[in-house]
Amino acid sequence: MTQDQLLFGAFPYVALALAIIVTTLRFTSRKFSYSSLSSQFLEKKKLFWGSVSWHYGLFVLLAGHLVAFLIPRSILAWNGTPWRLYVLEGSALVCGLLVVWGMIALIYRRISSAKIRVVTSKMDVILLLVLLIQVVAGVYIAIYYRWGSSWFASSMTPYLWSILSFSPDLSFINTMPFAVKLHIFGAWLLVALLPFTRLVHFLSFPFSYFRRPNQVVVWYRKKY
Repeated sequence: MTQDQLLFGAFPYVALALAIIVTTLRFTSRKFSYSSLSSQFLEKKKLFWGSVSWHYGLFVLLAGHLVAFLIPRSILAWNGTPWRLYVLEGSALVCGLLVVWGMIALIYRRISSAKIRVVTSKMDVILLLVLLIQVVAGVYIAIYYRWGSSWFASSMTPYLWSILSFSPDLSFINTMPFAVKLHIFGAWLLVALLPFTRLVHFLSFPFSYFRRPNQVVVWYRKKY
């Protein structure tokens, strides 16, 4: 078995199996842990700048990836006009930079605040590092390997469908640059890490998160 066969042919099934089985077990046995385990009440100013940039930038990027996966021909048709291609690629790059900024802000918050360090687990650190590498790789690809929306629709979409149909076709992956392979493997690694981290919270009412009211913490102190 070659390295590509292991990383992009076999590992995706391990990642998907972990995501489905462990996430289901976690939900049925420890429902309380099915949340982001918010530390907003400990520190919120730095959290605001990091979390808002991270969530909204990532939401747009994931939506774009999903659209390219579901309707690749429409994406290729849209990109057939240069100015529309520039708008799409430029918007994706801006959102990618927004996510990078949010990640750096969140990591700095974890490092700089003693209160936050206390509630930071080893898995939180691993997740933040993997996410940072993933988004930096994505921005790098957007800058140095342009027109990613087109090659995603023409190469990544067939590869992903081949995985889902249990007939992996690695011909779309073998010739990819290292940065692209790193980004693809990082995506599968995040799928595998999903059930073991606080990232699992996005599975519980993901859309209500964006319109939920602010968290209000009321401290009650008995008067003597």
